[in-house]
Amino acid sequence: MTANSSMRRGALGVAAAVLLTPAVAFAQAWPTKGTIKAIIPFPPGSTTDAIGRIVMDEVARQIGQTIITENRPGAASTTGINAAAKADPDGYTLLIASSSFTVVPHTFKALPYNPEADFAPIMPLANMANVTVVNSSRGYKTAKDLVDAGIKKAGGMNYASVGVGSATHLTAERFRLSAKFPAVHVAFKGTAEALTEILADRMDFYCSPITAIVPLVNEGKVTALAVSTATRSAALPNVPTSVEAGYPDSGYDFWVGALMPAKTPQPIVDRMNAEIRKALDKPDLAKKLADLGADQLRMSPAEFAAMIKREIKQNEAVVTAAGIKPN
Repeated sequence: MTANSSMRRGALGVAAAVLLTPAVAFAQAWPTKGTIKAIIPFPPGSTTDAIGRIVMDEVARQIGQTIITENRPGAASTTGINAAAKADPDGYTLLIASSSFTVVPHTFKALPYNPEADFAPIMPLANMANVTVVNSSRGYKTAKDLVDAGIKKAGGMNYASVGVGSATHLTAERFRLSAKFPAVHVAFKGTAEALTEILADRMDFYCSPITAIVPLVNEGKVTALAVSTATRSAALPNVPTSVEAGYPDSGYDFWVGALMPAKTPQPIVDRMNAEIRKALDKPDLAKKLADLGADQLRMSPAEFAAMIKREIKQNEAVVTAAGIKPN
């Protein structure tokens, strides 16, 4: 290597360091100007709300800054999402969204925001399985038992959900479409009502949030046939995934994740990603999430953005195949 080339390389390194220094300093200085607001587009007590509060409380302690959670439910979560999309991209507004973020683009004729262009994804906070359950009196032991019964049943089976386009609805449709059996969708107000119908044996199956059914499985009142996630859930380690059960492309991840408005400086997005990872490493926090039946799903901002883009495309096909009409 010549002396001139060494000098050029050294100059380039100094220039790169000079260019990076403001960005790094910006991220290290943030937050400085006040409270951070985390918008949750679901009511208090929801799974998204519970997970968001648990993780953001720890992040707030780490960064020495107050993070207040603001519940903005309405219009199938789009009210709160739109509020976050329109916020200043200064690092002082977060959105705590669920996987419905990638569904509503196909269940609404028009949205006041663009889910990809208007947000900077940070990282998933947790991933939770929906579990295909039946009344234990049915005697089904595997997902195939349910599918075989569904194929044979005149008029098809019926299944419960907590609403058109909900995670429980999409999970059931992905499973049903993969397994190729007919079933009629029946929507209820919430998981409590849906499980009441399962326990009364008036519904053939329900793809329930895992938190709600672990006690019922342990008591022998319902049978868990498959989990929707790509890997088995730590809360029900003996229950196979729907793909393991033999139904490709049947999986559905119910995730909760953090995003910021688009144009939020990338150093802030990266800093928040690092702080969330640090929070998830805390044993006490990890236990709180595990107690909710949540597994960790760690990603970089780029990986999370790619997952969201992929899911939006996948959900379009499912919504169309299920015959869900946009509002």
